[in-house]
Amino acid sequence: AAGLLIRPYAGNTAGLLGASALALMGIAVSNVLMPVIVKRWFPDRVGSMTGLYSMALALGTSSAAAVTVPLTDALGGSWQSGLAVWAALAAVAVLPWLPLVRDRGTAPTAQAPAGQQAARRETPRGEQAPALRMTRSRTAWALAVFFGLQATAAYITMGWMAQIFRDAGVSAGTAGLLLAVTMVMGVPLAFVIPRVAARLPHQGPIVLVLGACGLAGYAGLYLAPAGGAWAWAVLLGVSNCAFPLALTMVGMRARTGPGVAQLSAFAQSTGYLISIPGPLLVGVLYQSSGGWGVPIALMTGLMIPQMVVGWLAGRDRTVEEEATR
Repeated sequence: AAGLLIRPYAGNTAGLLGASALALMGIAVSNVLMPVIVKRWFPDRVGSMTGLYSMALALGTSSAAAVTVPLTDALGGSWQSGLAVWAALAAVAVLPWLPLVRDRGTAPTAQAPAGQQAARRETPRGEQAPALRMTRSRTAWALAVFFGLQATAAYITMGWMAQIFRDAGVSAGTAGLLLAVTMVMGVPLAFVIPRVAARLPHQGPIVLVLGACGLAGYAGLYLAPAGGAWAWAVLLGVSNCAFPLALTMVGMRARTGPGVAQLSAFAQSTGYLISIPGPLLVGVLYQSSGGWGVPIALMTGLMIPQMVVGWLAGRDRTVEEEATR
């Protein structure tokens, strides 16, 4: 909330980046903790609850993209106000967590949900949680690299797809709608995919299906970006649903709440570091080559290892089997 409020009024590049970093810190902490919260409070409904909050993320993302400009116009055309208003939503999001902060550490009662009691019993008070070395786990590394590559693909799509369509002759308004279609695809699929994934012993087949959609979308962007624009937008939107799948696998690849916490922190921090160069590299390649052929080739090339490591991460095993000291 603080970062979003300060950012539009920072006044210079350094302030903008600093306030953006502050806001992103909050987002990063939330991203790491949500799989842990799901595992703790809903251990028997990992797929359903991951799908629910992934769908909320997709809905929020697409809504912000669609509403910010009209909201700015309604507030008198001030882009600062149009961006700062989202700080209020972040502040409201804090409120539901306050009762849980007050109740932390309380013992489970007879009225507590069965799943909640089971989760709390995983690590009894005073007992040391098993120490894990994630760097020893092949599954943790596969999941981290999968997380990073899917994030790379998503950021490239969100950052550059509209420009690809614009350079192909699509109008600015239509290009914006195409990007919105890509993002909106995550709303229903982010709920469905985790539920399906949680029922499968191996999530690799879902990884391959999503990767195939991404490859088809990239091929379309290269061969006929304007002619089949709507189809490519849908296919890339489906491919971007590797994100809720990755979150689901974080909850499934560890047996305990502490294990999920360590795996989530490792996979997401490593994954986001991997994703940093992707969008920048696409811009450099576009500028140096003067077209989209080389950047699209890079995007296609990255999808292949994403499918490979996703298949490995989807195997039915846990990090406790590999990373216990």
